[in-house]
Amino acid sequence: MIAVDILLDGLFAAVAAIGFGAISDPPMRAFPRIALLAAVGHALRYCLMNYADIDIASASLCAAMVIGFGSLWLGRGVRCPMTVLYIPALLPMVPGIYAYKTVFSLIMFLQSLNDPGQSMQYMQLFFLNATVSLSVIALLAAGATLPIFVFKRKAFSLTRRRRAGRSAAEPNGNDPEPQEDPADNEEERAKTTGIVNARTTGESETPINNPQ
Repeated sequence: MIAVDILLDGLFAAVAAIGFGAISDPPMRAFPRIALLAAVGHALRYCLMNYADIDIASASLCAAMVIGFGSLWLGRGVRCPMTVLYIPALLPMVPGIYAYKTVFSLIMFLQSLNDPGQSMQYMQLFFLNATVSLSVIALLAAGATLPIFVFKRKAFSLTRRRRAGRSAAEPNGNDPEPQEDPADNEEERAKTTGIVNARTTGESETPINNPQ
């Protein structure tokens, strides 16, 4: 029963992520990876919250880190940026129920200003739900973008293609500059000197005809 609940949670998250991903029109080869990241991340948060007694904010951070590092690993195969993969995968984990309760509490607070006790209760609910919503969203963003700062060069090279014959001594992918051969320089200098000397000798041996 526990396994079924986890699989259903991951399945529903994958379907939602595919729907969110279709909005940004990613390549078709990216959809299976988006669904996989969303399913793994959401199922992990579900397990941490229900079986490890971890709060929603900390569980969201762990799931977002898994999605972030997973998008860094899977992005190489589809030649697309990390954001194409991890943003749709994160959206099913946005705490919509807490955001709804935040707005609802604010509206009820404004409608119950004449009752100090009830208005204070709605104000407390407003701050509680707003704090949870903002903290979860902030930790989702932090966890997903962490791989970009840890593996910056790799993250920004996901869409680059490897060129054949890349030198192993050039880790940044730049072509090595050709080295000049000293022997070639000496030979070129000798040829230039010989041509100049020949021209000088020829000009000096040319007879000068004085006009009669």
